Amino acid sequence: MWLPVEPGSNRCEVDDKNLVNDSAYEAGWVVPSGHLNRMKLIVGLGNPGRIYAHNRHNVGVRCLNCFARLHSIRLDRRQCRAKVGLGEVGGKDLLLARPGTFMNLSGSSVACLVHKRSIPLSNLLVIYDDLDLPLGKIRLRQSGGSGGHRGINSIISALASQDFPRIRVGIGRPQAAQQPVSEDAIVSYVLTDFSLREEAMIRPVIVKVAEAIDSFLMQGIEAAMSKFN
Repeated sequence: MWLPVEPGSNRCEVDDKNLVNDSAYEAGWVVPSGHLNRMKLIVGLGNPGRIYAHNRHNVGVRCLNCFARLHSIRLDRRQCRAKVGLGEVGGKDLLLARPGTFMNLSGSSVACLVHKRSIPLSNLLVIYDDLDLPLGKIRLRQSGGSGGHRGINSIISALASQDFPRIRVGIGRPQAAQQPVSEDAIVSYVLTDFSLREEAMIRPVIVKVAEAIDSFLMQGIEAAMSKFN
């Protein structure tokens, strides 16, 4: 079912327990073979567990959760070490996935889903945080390198390809008196929650990313890039 994203909607901020059944089992369900090559796989990257839920590094997961809620798709099954949910948006079959691995190991889960479902890489969309974009900026890309993002690097390595679409969500870089900022400072920064001011800025961006996912599904990555970049 397709549900339009309402301007200023706050429906993306419902607690995860309304979306995910933690007692979900390893999925044995099967998609009809004729649907496989048409299916889109939408992946939100982050670390598993509630202590990480609102970290800057988990904004990709939050975007996926928002999209799922707006389209009434429940991530209530497990497959390939991920929480997954099947749905349909505007007549497009899709599979949503939140890897249950830590960020740096995301590739094994994503590659398993891609191969198990025979999904073309052009139908894969990965959403993740980006230090090199200012807070609240989003950028869509058709393909490319990891830019130093270890979750994306893991996916590229597992797929042996960087030719898949992605949405980068800007979280900015930590401010420091001395440059460059140390690796330890960056790790601490991405594994910390947004400040209250930043949280107020990022919430409408999460809804905007849901709109960009809709555009990708209905019009393709190039049209979505033209509209949202």
